Amino acid sequence: MIIYHNPRCSTSREVMGLLEKKKIKFEIRDYLQVPPSKKELKELLEKLGCKAIDLVRKKEALYLEKFKEKELSNGEWIDVLAKYPILIQRPIVIDEKRAIIGRPPELVINFLKKK
Repeated sequence: MIIYHNPRCSTSREVMGLLEKKKIKFEIRDYLQVPPSKKELKELLEKLGCKAIDLVRKKEALYLEKFKEKELSNGEWIDVLAKYPILIQRPIVIDEKRAIIGRPPELVINFLKKK
């Protein structure tokens, strides 16, 4: 299991704590330090079952400044997320075949039950 994690995000830290409490082994991916490639983003979107725009943090200052008024295709949003990983929702918990955005953290508990 992998968690796309931002150490400065309290929700991300809470989800990490939930995984630790359940004694679930996971790898931390600090996606701001090691951004996902376009290929990884496409795979992630497939596991999430959503479009790239659904991964965008719409309250993030960068989004409000540069992208709020833009109509972009799914491919263009993937390019944006690869270039500006700060715009990616967090945390994201990923297993082999599926993934979930852990907002609110309780969603991760249900995700783990369905494994």
